Amino acid sequence: MASTEQTDDTSPATDTVTAPLGDNLPEFGDWLPSQFQPYWEMLAQYPIAGALTIALVFYFLAFLFRELMVRSIGRLAKNTQTDLDDRVLEGLKRPLFSVVFLFGLTLALRAAKLPSGTDISIKILLSVIVVILIRAFFFLSSELLEALARNHHRFNAVEERTIPLLDIVAKLIIMLIGSYTLLLIWGINPIGWLASAGIVGLAVGFAAQDTLANLFSGFFILIDSPYKLGDYINLDSGERGMITHIGMRSTRVLTRDDVEITIPNSVLGNAKIINESGGPHEKMRIRIAVGVAYGVDVHKVEAVLISIAQSHQELCKTPEPIVRMRGFGDSSLDFELLAWIVAPEHKGRIVHELNKRVYDAFNENGIEIPFPQRDLHIKGMPVTQS
Repeated sequence: MASTEQTDDTSPATDTVTAPLGDNLPEFGDWLPSQFQPYWEMLAQYPIAGALTIALVFYFLAFLFRELMVRSIGRLAKNTQTDLDDRVLEGLKRPLFSVVFLFGLTLALRAAKLPSGTDISIKILLSVIVVILIRAFFFLSSELLEALARNHHRFNAVEERTIPLLDIVAKLIIMLIGSYTLLLIWGINPIGWLASAGIVGLAVGFAAQDTLANLFSGFFILIDSPYKLGDYINLDSGERGMITHIGMRSTRVLTRDDVEITIPNSVLGNAKIINESGGPHEKMRIRIAVGVAYGVDVHKVEAVLISIAQSHQELCKTPEPIVRMRGFGDSSLDFELLAWIVAPEHKGRIVHELNKRVYDAFNENGIEIPFPQRDLHIKGMPVTQS
């Protein structure tokens, strides 16, 4: 009775212990078809001989698996236009051979029934397998990201500047999964570790709210790509300049005054951004607004403006420059010359040159540019008293 009570008292404590993953590993005989079971039962009476047999079988299985993979998949890889599959195949040959062979060694250790050290040895072998798989997935993620970056016209989120970020995220996920598996192998309950990590994460989150906000905004800016290096942007706060650096914490903009502005990513993430270099191409349309006096031949005005645009060497021929009459002003007929330039950084200078040419051409052709005038009428002079 006393022993029964003691067992009942200790049972709740044993329930909280996580069973090692290696304890659930099946015996080698469980993997064999039924027709081979009698032969294995006879061999299992000699544990050392059975263990050596399992090790040799898995060694040849690993060798055959590697050779079949190289030959069959290698033939298909030679017919493809990319060398990604060739590099992946070459990089995975050794890891796959090692994983299959080491897994066979774990089954051989269970079959050997050594007097001591079996459980520790199995855990070590399984841990080595996990480490090999982690390195293999590291290799796969790096190769895949580089291949996607080379085809960035199809995958906008993956570019040369985003590869380091995505590579870190992928390897972090692989490490977390691998660490969780290692804890299960050694029978360590991961719930306590996860709870501790959660508490630490909350403390760090509260202590570095602004920094984390900038980091997350930088991550989404890199993924969403509202702008890229070399783009000219206009912010809702009035700044205009070229993007010179996109980091995880901030973005740098070089203005036309050669002044570099560092803007936190959290600000840009919530700001309205006009990307003058965005769209299907880098070309940008400029507008030259001009008013002419009432009574001027509007067809002549249109012809003069078109000739000015066509004579400028830095305006694009395609799309062609056009002129639009926008309306009737208080003292002028309002026109607008629309033309395309190659890059946004030329906007200020070309607008300046076009304005001068419009003024000179209008003077040469007798086209009046009106300006507000006011006439003062005096009905009478005040009477002075002597």
